[in-house]
Amino acid sequence: MLALLSDSTNADRPGWTPSESAVGDTLDAVFRQAKGRIIVATFASLISRIQQVANMAVRYKRKMAIAGYTMTENVKIARQLGYLDIPPDLIVSLDRIASMRPHEVVVMATGTQGEPTAALGRLAAGRHRHLQVEVGDTIIMSSHPIPGNEEMVHRIINRLFQRGADVLYSPIAPVHVSGHASQEEQKLLINLLRPTFFVPIHGELRHLKQHAKMAQELGIPASHIAVVENGAVLEFGAKAMTVGDRVPGGYVFVDGAIVGDVGPAVMRDRDALSRDGFLFAVVNLDRKTGDVVGAPQVLSRGFVFMPEAEELIAQLQETIREVLGKRPYAGDLEGFLQTALSKTIYRETRRRPMVLAVVNEI
Repeated sequence: MLALLSDSTNADRPGWTPSESAVGDTLDAVFRQAKGRIIVATFASLISRIQQVANMAVRYKRKMAIAGYTMTENVKIARQLGYLDIPPDLIVSLDRIASMRPHEVVVMATGTQGEPTAALGRLAAGRHRHLQVEVGDTIIMSSHPIPGNEEMVHRIINRLFQRGADVLYSPIAPVHVSGHASQEEQKLLINLLRPTFFVPIHGELRHLKQHAKMAQELGIPASHIAVVENGAVLEFGAKAMTVGDRVPGGYVFVDGAIVGDVGPAVMRDRDALSRDGFLFAVVNLDRKTGDVVGAPQVLSRGFVFMPEAEELIAQLQETIREVLGKRPYAGDLEGFLQTALSKTIYRETRRRPMVLAVVNEI
């Protein structure tokens, strides 16, 4: 074999990944004991878990509803292709379960990685259109947090507990097994295939490094192992491998109906607005004399509470008068104002809101 590109996600996990049958036993116990509704949250793409839950629903005479557009579409396609064997009358719509008794219902939901807009995130926040978490509900988090998502996932779990649900999640219950190979399976794959070149993929850099070290211990020369990040170009020959230049890439932002038109600069502005708010100054100038006409207007959102910031507002108005009194017409007048206002704000508050200024000549 010329080259093996192998999943590295569990390269730091010793042993073997457990069988899916362990989850089936846990699901059976939960369905047998639960007196109220059961909500099973998992990845929308985990078709085998959906089948397991459907089997339990049939066994314990519950109807199954699906919360989450992606999972709904995946179930529809998987049934059409024959990957899911679900009785035609098992699935009911979400708006029907309100009229059903709790012990007759199981809900499949998305959002196990703490996504605030997914079904489970909206449930935890009390913002779902068709569902509310009730005391007596049993919620199964059938997933492991992707590295980096732990805080968001734990926040969701805590909110579900606050709403009165009994939440089952790893490691307190075997409700999920990883879909990624552990160290022994990774070693077995390398020994079975004995590739000339080895490229660890799918994981953080620490996982890639650990996987590469494992391959080297199994006899693959270091010169035949490439630990590269996304975008790197690899060229393979019969006896040599070359790492080329990295192809530049980045995020593609989806903003409403617009795809790709929102770039990093816009996102930086939004980040600044969310962090420090903004301040907006409007001043009128006499076109002939250049004098300030009336009092400059200063507005703020997300920066200070205007009725309690009279002293700061007065200082900013004075800054505007001082800047315009110097007649800085050699450059961008509004830019001069914004810079001066930003300096005053930072000096007085140690904060850096977004500052905008508009000068009207009348």
